[in-house]
Amino acid sequence: MIVWSVANQKGGVGKTTTTVTLAGLLSKKGNRVLLVDTDPHGSLTTYLGYDSDTVPKSLFDLFQLSEINKEAVKPLILTSDVENIDIIPAHMSLATLDRVMGNRSGMGLILKRALLALHGDYDYVLIDCPPILGVMMVNALAASDRILIPVQTEFLAMKGLERMVRTLSIMQKSRNRAFKTTIIPTMYDKRTRASLTTLNQLKKDYPDHVWSSAVPIDTKFRDASLKHLPASHFAEGSRGVFAYKQLLIYLERLALDEQ
Repeated sequence: MIVWSVANQKGGVGKTTTTVTLAGLLSKKGNRVLLVDTDPHGSLTTYLGYDSDTVPKSLFDLFQLSEINKEAVKPLILTSDVENIDIIPAHMSLATLDRVMGNRSGMGLILKRALLALHGDYDYVLIDCPPILGVMMVNALAASDRILIPVQTEFLAMKGLERMVRTLSIMQKSRNRAFKTTIIPTMYDKRTRASLTTLNQLKKDYPDHVWSSAVPIDTKFRDASLKHLPASHFAEGSRGVFAYKQLLIYLERLALDEQ
């Protein structure tokens, strides 16, 4: 089971779009995919057609369990309308975890333990992270084999990336191994100088970590979200989906090399 977290400490860079589109592409190849929504705003949960305010169980309930095993975790999982994709949804109560339980011993490894209990049930797990460093992001990063960092190709997004890199550097000090990261340039518009300049700067500043291509601006992503479908299922021939297909080939190759 391969676990990827999609994270950035800046909002609006394409985290949920990246999570859903990669999940859709993986599912179409016959992979069993589990999505985990760790953001109290519940964008991923909403994307798949669930109301994060009214879901019967959510990721919050995982942190209330006295014992973490498959029998306890499976009731938290909801099926989606997309074949081979399930989700552990978010709830706004996740926003209280840092205040209520943030200082408890072992809090940062609960999600990792839950996913280990599900080992064998899924081929891939994709975790959509909140834009804030807290208990949920710590859990997501600790559970991951690779961190995917979408970065909008504009100047302010570069600043968000710098914060994310600092966060990973701080967290690595408590680990025995470094995080594996892939920076994904998103919302690229080849007609603008800002996009081109930012893309070139990403490649210059992070040559060993940035994906060599970019995901273009594509209105099909927005249209797909309105239908609660991954863009891969809504507009497979779109240029945005084509870019994510190339990204997935790259990520799968990295995962194979690391096995």
